[in-house]
Amino acid sequence: MDTKMRINRLKEYMREQSISAAFVFHPDHQFYITGFKALIYSRPIVFHLHEKTAMIVPGLEETHAKEHAKVDDVLVYYEHPNAAKTETTHMQYIKQLLEKSPASSKVGVDISFIPGEILQLIQELGYQAVDIGQYIYKMRFVKDEEEIHMLEQAGKLVNLAVSRSLEKICIGTTEMEIDAAGNAALFEATATQYPDAVIDVVVMSPSGLKRSIMPHVFSNTRRIEAGDVIIHSRQVGLNGYRAELERTVIVGKPNLEQKRAFQAAIDAQQRAIDFIKPGVKLSEVDGAARQVFEKAGLDQYAIHRTGHGIGVSAHEQPFLRYDHHDVIEEGMAFSIEPGIYIPGVGGFRHSDTVLITADGCRLITDYPSDMELLLY
Repeated sequence: MDTKMRINRLKEYMREQSISAAFVFHPDHQFYITGFKALIYSRPIVFHLHEKTAMIVPGLEETHAKEHAKVDDVLVYYEHPNAAKTETTHMQYIKQLLEKSPASSKVGVDISFIPGEILQLIQELGYQAVDIGQYIYKMRFVKDEEEIHMLEQAGKLVNLAVSRSLEKICIGTTEMEIDAAGNAALFEATATQYPDAVIDVVVMSPSGLKRSIMPHVFSNTRRIEAGDVIIHSRQVGLNGYRAELERTVIVGKPNLEQKRAFQAAIDAQQRAIDFIKPGVKLSEVDGAARQVFEKAGLDQYAIHRTGHGIGVSAHEQPFLRYDHHDVIEEGMAFSIEPGIYIPGVGGFRHSDTVLITADGCRLITDYPSDMELLLY
């Protein structure tokens, strides 16, 4: 991970915009810039960039940060009484670091993620807070060779996990058991093939006519019944980079409405995959998929965007949606996932992860998508 190059790009942008210093709070931005990612909940972690780089971390992350964060300094605040330093909150360090910037200067922050009390502090001390978060997102749009390699490896793992989960589907099995079958295969493969690797998993298998029309709902102990529609949705992150694969299946014989909706979802996804390439707009890809639903008379049930960027975050910019008109570039990565959700009929959505090539895209997920192969 070439964090030095990324930091230099951010520094150059700050010089161009006359930004004296930056504070970054988004954990995925922090990982992208420094290679360090930790659990963030009640103990804030902050990346700071001025002339030097620093991570502000709680005491329990000190060793972790010094091992993995590619920064000049690790500034630690402590919450136990026998600490070696007097700083007990991240706010104390932020105040100290702000003093290194000229009065009334611009201070960069990721405006969509910074806590309100810190934004208020920066402004009360006389600095002008300006957003650099969107620029960091744009830095993340186009993947480098190392990132592409990690996405490809994550793709192999998600392929395996989905195949094992779908093999588990039968009447009487619970949604959780379907997920667990893929998880077991995933953990075993990662442990044997990727030494010292870290993985993270998002998986859900909403089933039945009611639950499958809720695009994002956690799996539960519901047992599979004859006639169920199931959307098995899975992301696997390997060492910080993610791939996504989703398949819709039907347990038994679909009725005519289900066949029509299922085929429309399959065709819409394939249309988007065939259409996407460098030079076309994000909105045009969304429009290509929606045209399929419109032709089938099902566009009212297409209630979300056609896809999203993927990489460090589960969902990241740029988005394949009707009102986003930026141009797609080679090296971007997307999950392509047009879906429809019809009350009383079911939900239907396939998702695949693609890398944008010079003349189109390349799939890094690979599982059958034909309806006939997804009837159980």
